[in-house]
Amino acid sequence: RYSAAIAFVLAGDAAKSKVIMDGLNHEFPDNRWLQLVLTPLSQAAQQLQNNQPAEAVKTLEALRPYEMGNGGPNGTGFDVNYLRGRAYLRLLDGAKAAAEFQKILDHRGVQPASFEYNLSHLNLGRAYVLQGDKAKARTAYQDFFAAWKDADPDVPVLLQAKAEYAKLQ
Repeated sequence: RYSAAIAFVLAGDAAKSKVIMDGLNHEFPDNRWLQLVLTPLSQAAQQLQNNQPAEAVKTLEALRPYEMGNGGPNGTGFDVNYLRGRAYLRLLDGAKAAAEFQKILDHRGVQPASFEYNLSHLNLGRAYVLQGDKAKARTAYQDFFAAWKDADPDVPVLLQAKAEYAKLQ
């Protein structure tokens, strides 16, 4: 259910995500992992969806010990870094955003099949654009396109990436 809550909030349905998380917290009030890690992670995702990137960064700060799967058998995979990177993009801090996405790209083995891995190429490109480094941005976008070479051509994120890339030419 937690994965569904994160999926809903990342898809723009923060209200449905909150209902799921509230239900989990009610059902499992003594679950420390839920209370200390999963709930703040969900809150940060909701803050990001509600255009509160600075608050999301603050919320995610407490989760540094758990990023990249550290701190427990369940881990958080790339969630903490990915959300923090997205928050830094919203704050127009390209250097900090790039650092978060590069951490993900440097540690693929944490979650080899994660959607966040390939999207980190795209977001790294966006971070380089914010820094004014068009050459690195083009390379990051090209890495994203290589990973998505077999994707349906009308996927919205791919169309958006192609439009952004065209502006770099």
